[in-house]
Amino acid sequence: MEVWTPRKPVRMAAMADAEPFSVDTLLSLPRLDGLALSPDGSRLVTSVARPDAEGKRFVTALWELDPNGEREPRRLTRSAPGEAGAVFMPDGALLFTSSRPDPAAAKDDPRGEAPALWLLPPSGGEAYLIAAPPGGVDDVAVARSSGTIVLGASTHRRTAGWDQDAEREKARVDAGVQAQLFTDYPIRYWDHYLGPRERHLYAAPPPSGDTALEVTDLLPDPGRLLDLATFDVMPDGATAVTSRAQDDADVRNRFLSELVTVDVTTGEQRVLASGDFGYESPAGSPDGRWIVAIRAERSTPDRAGDQTLWLVDLATGDGRDLLPGFDLWPNAPVWAPDSSAVHFTADNDGRTRPYRVDLDDQRLTRLATEGVFTALCPSPDGKTVYALRSMVTAPPHPVALDASASDQEPRAFDGAWGAMALPGRVERVVATAEDGTEVSSWLLLPPDAGKRNPAPLALFIHGGPLGSWAGWHWRWNPHVLTAKGYAVLLPDPALSTGYGLDYIQRGWGRWGDVVYGDLMAAVDETVKRPDIDETRTAAMGGSFGGYMANWIAGHTDRFDAVVTHASLWALEQFHGTTDLGVYWEQEFGDPYTEPQRYRQHSPNLHVGDIRTPMLVIHGEQDYRVPIGEALKLWTDLKRHGVNGQFLYFPDEHHWILKPGNARVWYQTVCAFLDHHVRGQAWTRPELL
Repeated sequence: MEVWTPRKPVRMAAMADAEPFSVDTLLSLPRLDGLALSPDGSRLVTSVARPDAEGKRFVTALWELDPNGEREPRRLTRSAPGEAGAVFMPDGALLFTSSRPDPAAAKDDPRGEAPALWLLPPSGGEAYLIAAPPGGVDDVAVARSSGTIVLGASTHRRTAGWDQDAEREKARVDAGVQAQLFTDYPIRYWDHYLGPRERHLYAAPPPSGDTALEVTDLLPDPGRLLDLATFDVMPDGATAVTSRAQDDADVRNRFLSELVTVDVTTGEQRVLASGDFGYESPAGSPDGRWIVAIRAERSTPDRAGDQTLWLVDLATGDGRDLLPGFDLWPNAPVWAPDSSAVHFTADNDGRTRPYRVDLDDQRLTRLATEGVFTALCPSPDGKTVYALRSMVTAPPHPVALDASASDQEPRAFDGAWGAMALPGRVERVVATAEDGTEVSSWLLLPPDAGKRNPAPLALFIHGGPLGSWAGWHWRWNPHVLTAKGYAVLLPDPALSTGYGLDYIQRGWGRWGDVVYGDLMAAVDETVKRPDIDETRTAAMGGSFGGYMANWIAGHTDRFDAVVTHASLWALEQFHGTTDLGVYWEQEFGDPYTEPQRYRQHSPNLHVGDIRTPMLVIHGEQDYRVPIGEALKLWTDLKRHGVNGQFLYFPDEHHWILKPGNARVWYQTVCAFLDHHVRGQAWTRPELL
């Protein structure tokens, strides 16, 4: 095992004397994701991604942290494909997924590059393969007492077992067949088509020695109902619990999911919760009595649905709202070790804060105020909750919280990727919308911005649209721009999470008027400052933020440049080409019988009013906002004589993830802004 001493926290003074923050700085930082805590509480494991030796892709490895902060982190795994998805077994063995080759496999291993399930013994040594479905392992849950393993894997329909699945895949490859025949909806998701394999859930007793798992298919012939399922297994290993898409002929209901338990031995199924709700992230309590899950109401064009934690008694099936009156949306519930409380996170006023809710009296405790918290891990003694925390100015880093104290400052792991501080200032800006509602933003300023040197302003519009500018962002990182002298405004307009359901309702189906008005109010308030140059501004956004950038371009000439990434352009077209078009009917209605909302808020109908230079960016493999949106946008802009450029990524999807592509993204964006906002000569990125 490699022992590596990460650099200590970088303080503001040190950063000021060092090289300026740049894209290379951003790409070099370790990217921590997820935490797993050993059953005895002595080991924390996280995934750390960094560029490979050639700098062409990020590779993830597992690292062990000392919860007490007394030992330096040590690297547990190493391979070119990388490792992720750490889960502990009751005896301290560590499970993870990886597409690394199996040294004991036959030359014609049918798994190919599909991720398999590996086990690293508690005493260390070499990890060994325990499950290798040809279609790959996508998720794993472990029963905390029995060690029963439940995993998600996809297999070809009408095949009995993984051997037959491998034979079917080989026959397709040998025949040169990649075609698929679809009979259901949807047919693709995010960046991949749903098929020809179907997702299954398998259960297995804990492995004996270094032998492969003996798996049982829990839900044979699932069709497409488990594609997006999230699942858990109760502590004794007797019952698995999963979300499952409702089997309804009306495709508009396909994104609604029910909560189902499966007897691991008999396969008997039981629906715990269904109806006009969607359930996800089920978690079984340590005492085996309860299941908690996120429950989201169905929305309609007139009303945005709410979201809460739903608690179900496993014996009776009775359920209740665990957070009545809580006007925020909970995420990622995890149990306290004595089953007396549930910890979760929720967006709140530009942060993502950690909470604890007690079962007996539903008492709610906010554990901390500042930062964005993820991967909550309660310790076995119930005294501590470990987590990753990021800030607007700091990437994710491990911290420890008192499990019961309110509004605390967490203990940092100074020796383990401690929080870095960046030069410049971060301030909260509050504007007032036309209806009197307060609209909050983060404003990041370069160190030298002031009355004598006002900074040009870049408006960043977040995606979602149900989201928030909270914490650190790897893909839309404002510090690359502040290092070049720009101020960056990160507003949370109507539809943003963390401000209550009424705040979402204000912008529900009103993207082009209320959300647009909130963004303009935030900009109006910001440019009043003496350290902002209101004569030099740009608007930028991705996904829904790209939609808003397109809308802004057609409704105001106040900005010198617009950058639109993975953006919605023609809403009626978008409904039929995006992966989950029927989802948007909740907000905009039936486009076939009532297309008015789509047309009222579609940016393409205002292309004749665009005068601002535009940079269009899109990835070919984006199925959430398909490339057709960018192609039509670009055609429309050129047809109407708009000054612009089109940055195209044939090997990326909704996000630009490869290091080289990310570098080119920032180079192009910064060159475009420098030219149109600052009046500098256009400099084409070297590799484009």
